[in-house]
Amino acid sequence: MPKKILIIRFSSIGDIVLTTPVIRCLKTQLPGVEVHYATKKQFAGLLSANPYIDKIHSFEEKKLPTLIEALDAEHFDYIVDLHNNFRSFLIRSNLGLHYRAFRKLNVQKWLMVALKINRLPDIHIVDRYMETVAHLGVRNDGKGLDHFIPEGQHVQPATLPTGFQSGYAAFVIGAMHATKKLPVEKAVALTQTIDLPVILIGGPDDNEAGEAIVAASSNRVFNACGKFSIHQSASLLQQAVRVYSHDTGMMHIAAALKKDVTSIWGNTIPAFGMYPYYGDALSLQAQYQSGKILEVTPLACRPCSKIGYDACPKGHFRCMQDIDFSQLSKG
Repeated sequence: MPKKILIIRFSSIGDIVLTTPVIRCLKTQLPGVEVHYATKKQFAGLLSANPYIDKIHSFEEKKLPTLIEALDAEHFDYIVDLHNNFRSFLIRSNLGLHYRAFRKLNVQKWLMVALKINRLPDIHIVDRYMETVAHLGVRNDGKGLDHFIPEGQHVQPATLPTGFQSGYAAFVIGAMHATKKLPVEKAVALTQTIDLPVILIGGPDDNEAGEAIVAASSNRVFNACGKFSIHQSASLLQQAVRVYSHDTGMMHIAAALKKDVTSIWGNTIPAFGMYPYYGDALSLQAQYQSGKILEVTPLACRPCSKIGYDACPKGHFRCMQDIDFSQLSKG
């Protein structure tokens, strides 16, 4: 049984959060195991407070050889490759260790995107990540995702505007690609259906859209985009009564914090296996039944990508424009 294991996942926010059950289960189920994690430097902070990781190895772009040298000096027993791309292959090859790599579904996703032929397994990506350690006797403990907010990164309610100190909903308006985000006018319409003050969560690139939503929504909406760190934004999610989110990394952080998430889907689909994950609780079917999944079905052009685009390839953006907020659950 390995005593020193290296987990590899380079990016990005959501994908890294989705690996946390593997980290926890390895650490708690293999007596005396030492767990290390290799990722890009800009994402290392996500895991800085994770008590199940013994050491984080981070690297900058174009400095992979330096990382490989540092990893070689650690004398690992085993590699769990949860990225399974060319760079992780280089690490595995140079270290020359036994390993197990994450099973990607590139062919199945291509069939779904290009031909709308569904050969996707009915399984969350977390459970596919867990398959990489099953042969070690490690099992999914059903406790869901982890996200640990470092000391000093918690946002105190008293520091928020007065109207948001007694309870609010959080709306994660950011996403990596435009086709995964509601247009501003639809985002405004969503905030108007929510029966609580709304705090908008996003990065600096989302600030302009946030200001436009605020301008159309009076003082019921507070734009927090770009004003808080990732961990501080997580703290805002943690304190929210409910969370509404596009298919993005902060959605998975909200699920890790066991928040009530309503997810909003544009060009991507929950069937890709990256919907909010709660372990043994709240399956995808349960999320559909309780109105926690907002999407347009059927729509012949959807999904148009497994990731996203800067604009709708068809020009109509019906996957977001046609979302009906009357199906929205307020519970």
